[in-house]
Amino acid sequence: MEKTKNKTKKEVVKKKKPVKKSTVIKKTDKKKVATKKPLKPTLKKEVEETKEPEFVAIDDRQYFEATGRRKSAVARVRLFVKGKKEFIVNDKSLEDYFPLFELREDCLAALKKMKCLDKFRIEVKTKGGGINAQAEAIRHGISRALFLFNPEFKKRLRRAGYLTRDPRRRERKKPGLKRARRAPQWKKR
Repeated sequence: MEKTKNKTKKEVVKKKKPVKKSTVIKKTDKKKVATKKPLKPTLKKEVEETKEPEFVAIDDRQYFEATGRRKSAVARVRLFVKGKKEFIVNDKSLEDYFPLFELREDCLAALKKMKCLDKFRIEVKTKGGGINAQAEAIRHGISRALFLFNPEFKKRLRRAGYLTRDPRRRERKKPGLKRARRAPQWKKR
């Protein structure tokens, strides 16, 4: 125990504190004075600037964009607040693209539910699937865009079932069968 109390100078080793990278040590009048360099400014401002606004302005036009899906059909819908009130699907009018009345009604169902039929100019780019799936994808996309336009619409659109993506797809063909479940015809003789 006496050894620990009476240590010689050789035994006593002073531990040096590690110097941080942002700290610079200056020697002034035999005293060590630590000054800190200014660190990089935080990236909060950059993150706030990259957040997308609620609407996107292109050529001084405001629009709300959403994507609708059904089966293998995808529809990109843009609701323009300004401009001539028309409905364009793949650079054609709604009546030209969907000749059947039921399909046109399916596309406009969400707008009729919210009573916004004549408030927007609507541009849609759709691909994949058949015309029925494309009409339902457009309805889904319009519903999502209406929700972006006014979040109070969510409750009524959800209750009508327009915000829910219909997940049903065609079942895949199985090996040894004609279709997904249709077995080949069996012949006894």
